[in-house]
Parts: sequence; C-alpha cells; structure tokens
Amino acid sequence: MAKLHVELVSPEREIWAGEADMVVAKTIDGELGILPGHAPVLGVMVDGSVVRIKPADGGDVVAAMVSGGFFSVASNEVSVLAEYAELGGEIDVRAAREEYERVSASEGDEAAAAQRRARARLRAAGEEV
Repeated sequence: MAKLHVELVSPEREIWAGEADMVVAKTIDGELGILPGHAPVLGVMVDGSVVRIKPADGGDVVAAMVSGGFFSVASNEVSVLAEYAELGGEIDVRAAREEYERVSASEGDEAAAAQRRARARLRAAGEEV
C-alpha cells in the first residue's frame, strides 16, 4: 500500500520527517485528513493548531503545535511549512499550563492569538484544555 512522505519544518529546523499512513491538519478552509492518493492541496495553516501524523511504522501518533504557515499535498508528498512548530513530546507541560493561565487572563486580538497557541501547545502535549 502507498505511503505518504511527510516533512514538518519550521525556519529553525526540521521538526519531523518520514513515512506516514495519515496526516491531519487544520487550514483556514477547515480540517483536512490526508491519506495516500489524496488530490493535490495547498492551504494556509491555522495559527495555534495541532498537526497529527500517524507514522507508517505503527509508532505513536506524532502531534505538533503549529503557529501559522502552509500545508501542501502532491503525489503522496505532504509538506507542512510552519512559521513555528513544536513537537508535543518536547513541550514542558507545567510551563505550558502556566503560560495558558497567564494569557487566558488577557484580552484583545494579540491575546486571542496567544491563547490559541498556548491551548495548541497543551493539546499537542496530550493535555485537555
């Protein structure tokens, strides 16, 4: 069966790359579930969303917080080009929860964006908010 070749990158580094059975990402047009053979797609990522990757080797689902960027699919190649991204396993949950509590008390457009990113960090780390 065909597999997806996935690359999740940010300007700082390659976050994750490998073969996958499925990728789920949220674009401004909605949440997309990508399986092998998917039609070509180009989308803008939602700032403060979570990308989930099901590795082809049967390993645990990879979850990453994404802050902006682009998502493209073509010929079983999936590229997530994020302005900023962080793997769930790299997130300090205690610090992320403290940040979430701090920004939740703020108001305004900037605060709303910070709240989405803080919530996404917790979700990527496996925490419910």
